[in-house]
Amino acid sequence: MTSLLIRNASIARPDGSTFEGDLLCADGRIARIARRLGAEADETIDAAGKLLLPGVIDAQVHFREPGREYKEDLASGARAAVKGGVTGFLDMPNTDPPTVSQAALDDKLGRAAEKCVANYGFFIGATPDNLDEINRAAPACGIKVFMGASTGSLLVDRPEDLERIFANGTRLIAVHAEDEARIRARAGEFAGRTDPATHSLVRDNESARLATARALALAQKYRRRLHVLHLSTREEVELLRRDKPAWVTAEATPNHLFLDVRDYASKGTLVQMNPPLRAPEDSAALWRGLRDGTIDFIATDHAPHTLEEKHRGYPQAPSGMPGVETSLPLMLTAYKDGRCTLAEIQKWMCWGPAQAYRIPNKGKIVEGWDADLTLVDMDSTRPVRDEDMLTKVRWSPFSGRELVGWPIYTIVGGAIAYDKGRIREGVRGKALQFQI
Repeated sequence: MTSLLIRNASIARPDGSTFEGDLLCADGRIARIARRLGAEADETIDAAGKLLLPGVIDAQVHFREPGREYKEDLASGARAAVKGGVTGFLDMPNTDPPTVSQAALDDKLGRAAEKCVANYGFFIGATPDNLDEINRAAPACGIKVFMGASTGSLLVDRPEDLERIFANGTRLIAVHAEDEARIRARAGEFAGRTDPATHSLVRDNESARLATARALALAQKYRRRLHVLHLSTREEVELLRRDKPAWVTAEATPNHLFLDVRDYASKGTLVQMNPPLRAPEDSAALWRGLRDGTIDFIATDHAPHTLEEKHRGYPQAPSGMPGVETSLPLMLTAYKDGRCTLAEIQKWMCWGPAQAYRIPNKGKIVEGWDADLTLVDMDSTRPVRDEDMLTKVRWSPFSGRELVGWPIYTIVGGAIAYDKGRIREGVRGKALQFQI
């Protein structure tokens, strides 16, 4: 049994209060929390009054393995995650080949076990004809349905296919909600335009509202657990605020909270993503939705592409941007600025995702729970710098932004994974379990 003692920490409670004291990790769990512990441990950290938080669970990443490892792989993505205080991630199925079968899921799990410094879980991807696979493949955190913005077998936009998926099984369905027919029609309408801001016109608010309304109606009809990924519009927030059953959850991304259409002028295709950036009024609506509980938690949709690819210009540049390293500092800076509370950050980034995906013993600093933790510096400000990024693509849409709350240590299963700027060798995360 290995042990780790963290002394003199400001320990965050789930209610947002803090407790000045010590925390002992033993055999992967939080063994004891007290004002002062006299225990001996294999290793001791002096937190020097820094803030100790539960590890973040990022419930939407694209780590690109297998098939596009030149952009990211499971090892590099996991390293970037722990640098950002993220101790667990849920990876999407749009790899090459896509994760649409038990064999493909097993392949990813095997790869992750060998190389991931963070805990990991994977979605199974829906196609029009793999109904049996998506309901049986395990362990999977949920079924990913691309209602739009995908190509090949992972696009599921025909009503009869969507109906069949929602009508059969009990596993959570997570949807990328954009209306494919409307997107195609508007792409024709705006054909020939090369201004990146066109992306937000092609994939307009109505394309998101239509798809979210369709998914919500199916979830209500079949009482099927539904999670709406990367909510981006005020219309979707109002739709869910009016009628959101207990079995429906939704998320927002830092990209949509901290960036908007005005950023196209300075960042161009670097901030091109699906669903796209919206108006400032939409960002404000997302913040309100988080605060009143309409939106349940935050995930990054970390989707890296190389700078060479992003600089191809619109519309040739691919959509997506990295984010797993900066989400926690962004939110802690918002906390310091008075935009949210410490309790809200823990709900939105730690135990909220664990609750939605039924991951036991994660997301709170409680005796007996898993020792997935991050110690952050709330006293000094540091800019986001591309050269500091551990993602393979080595850039951030938030480059230059001054942030607080950068992790000093990140602890996975009671072992130090990120240690003041370096990744410790030999630390491995575990496959997350889902109480389906």
